[in-house]
Amino acid sequence: MIAGRRYWILIWYGILALGLLGLWASIYWGRRTAWKNLDELLRSIGTITVSAGMLLLLYGRWVWLGTPLLVVALAFFIGAFLAGRRQHPERDRPSQPHERPDFPEEPPGPPVPPAA
Repeated sequence: MIAGRRYWILIWYGILALGLLGLWASIYWGRRTAWKNLDELLRSIGTITVSAGMLLLLYGRWVWLGTPLLVVALAFFIGAFLAGRRQHPERDRPSQPHERPDFPEEPPGPPVPPAA
């Protein structure tokens, strides 16, 4: 017995709808950017598979299919993480301006107000 089973079913249908919307948006954007958004595409597929797996488990039907869908969803999320790390290596740079080579050093002292 699952407490609030009907509410959980509604929540997972909402997550499924968000996954389908994300899949549509990532396909649309992928066609415009020569498929440079592989991480978003994998993330939306992972969202769809995890919500489908949870719905199967909540309904108690085809439980033998629900658990493997959760494992497949985990694989999609890991793939999305790895694809995002490969596509955006600039996110791994240090965040301090003085440590980044593309930012000049800031002058010491207080900022000088502009002349009127």
